[in-house]
Amino acid sequence: MQAALYPEAVNLPFNFSSVKNDLQICAPGPVLPAEEGTWVIIQGSNAVLEETGNGLKLLQGKRPELLSPQGTVLCIGSWQHRPLFAATVSSSQALEAPLVAEPFNATHERMDIQTLTLAGLAKQILHWEFQSRHCQRCGGATERMPATWGKHCTACHAEHYPHIHPCAIVLVKRGNELLLVRKPEWAAGRYGLVAGFLDFGESLEECAIREVKEETGIAIRNVRYLGSQNWPFPAQLMAGFIADYDGGEICIETRELEDARWFPVDALPALPPLRSIARWIIDNFK
Repeated sequence: MQAALYPEAVNLPFNFSSVKNDLQICAPGPVLPAEEGTWVIIQGSNAVLEETGNGLKLLQGKRPELLSPQGTVLCIGSWQHRPLFAATVSSSQALEAPLVAEPFNATHERMDIQTLTLAGLAKQILHWEFQSRHCQRCGGATERMPATWGKHCTACHAEHYPHIHPCAIVLVKRGNELLLVRKPEWAAGRYGLVAGFLDFGESLEECAIREVKEETGIAIRNVRYLGSQNWPFPAQLMAGFIADYDGGEICIETRELEDARWFPVDALPALPPLRSIARWIIDNFK
């Protein structure tokens, strides 16, 4: 059961709690080409891992040969007292066994919680590094600020810090039924929860109310906070809620959804993976 794996939202993958005993995050510093450590390599929406008899593992040792000599490598901290490096490779880069590209959204969860969390952290940091090369105010080049992940514009001197985008995700209940939705890009038959980004002037509760109304036509009330999850795809914070049905008939927003239905709690469809706060909410609060 999900509750046994992650009794609290803070224990979910991608949240710091799952790696806090062995991880020390630090501001980026220079990397020696021959320095050894743990390597988190991102290839598009995949993590590059080594297939072993004990499961999928992060690469260890010296700089992997699949990284080009000129490619950017960041030291993002230490993992189990060894340097932790993050880098990307092209989506067209061929991988040779025992290396595999494991999707973050894989139907079967083969990465353990620590590997998943470290890969998510690297993906989030690398996304920020790519997005912050130029100043959002004037377009000038940026340079790193000492002892921080922030950037300083060399032209207008504006300071920029990592952008985290808050989202509300909500389980709606009507008696013994749950309101579940489906997006066309999801795995066949999978349903999940209504979710969306916070808008100007909104509280997270107001965001949950609006998103449910916009996407399904359903009105909700009694919105209660449950927990949150860092969701590094690429830089969201998912704030989870539960709410009660307050009226209306389902009328889906077809630009985002393929379907929305009321499901009895004892006859649920395929659900989101265990790594997600959506599944944690359903398993613990249905």
